[in-house]
Amino acid sequence: MSQLFPDCQIVPLPDFQFAFQIKGKERLRWHHSPEYSRPFFYPLTGPAGVPLTRIGHPGAPNHDHHRSVWFAHHQVLGINFWAENTGATIRQKRWISIDETDAEAILAVELDWIDGHNPAPLLRQELIAAVRTNEADELFLELQTTFHPTAATLEFQKTNFGFLAVRVARSISSYFGAGTITSSTGQVGEKNIFGKPANWMDYSGPVTPEVTEGITYFFHPDNPVAGTEKPVCWHVREDGWMGAAPCMHGPLETTRQSPLTFRFLLHAHANQLHADQADRIYQAFAASTGYQIRKPEKRHTTATVVRKS
Repeated sequence: MSQLFPDCQIVPLPDFQFAFQIKGKERLRWHHSPEYSRPFFYPLTGPAGVPLTRIGHPGAPNHDHHRSVWFAHHQVLGINFWAENTGATIRQKRWISIDETDAEAILAVELDWIDGHNPAPLLRQELIAAVRTNEADELFLELQTTFHPTAATLEFQKTNFGFLAVRVARSISSYFGAGTITSSTGQVGEKNIFGKPANWMDYSGPVTPEVTEGITYFFHPDNPVAGTEKPVCWHVREDGWMGAAPCMHGPLETTRQSPLTFRFLLHAHANQLHADQADRIYQAFAASTGYQIRKPEKRHTTATVVRKS
């Protein structure tokens, strides 16, 4: 394709949204309307074009904060940025860069974490989201995020809830559907996986009567984790929720001089989990370099996102 019409594109839409398209088909959407407590991705689709995530808990009306794929944290200086109606919000301040090629589409944005009492943010979150595909039309969403405190230091306190959460579609969940949770250690089911360390986590199940797909969630080995235990421990539920929990065993501190950076990868795959394939993807992700934002070099241009050399 030409530079004018790359295979991977990001289309700005009304109502504070960005659509990620691959070869003309929308595969992912970013929502950042101020009417929500925090931004989120929905839908995230697999090869069949069916959403693999959902908004809200199928059986708990008080879980409206479960919005597909989102960033949050339960305890930031004692402030709850996880639940609804706490006064704390995460707001997109601006988009930094949109980069589009045949290989991938990348959106970089800046988010403010506001405690609800002081209009000045506690921290600034720099988020880079890159989407690409493969020959099987599977989707890869790579996320890199850095937390810059406005004070000299800021503590993310001990909690199971944070930083990146995924709520899968009802039919994929184990309790409400016919799905299966599997960890990189080969364990299956919430009872065997909850709170245990793993390199990756997978939720797979039927998305139509004839089609099975799933999401594998990878946590980069260089990510910070509280305590000495690695790999990271996981908070997973049979009702369809999964998230790596780097603060499960203690707090993490981010500073102006050394801000915390995390890298994640979500793989929306065809069929049931293939553990050998997931291990190969994990190893490639672990060996890859992260992204960096380059300032614009010319007038009327924006910053660009490139791989670190």
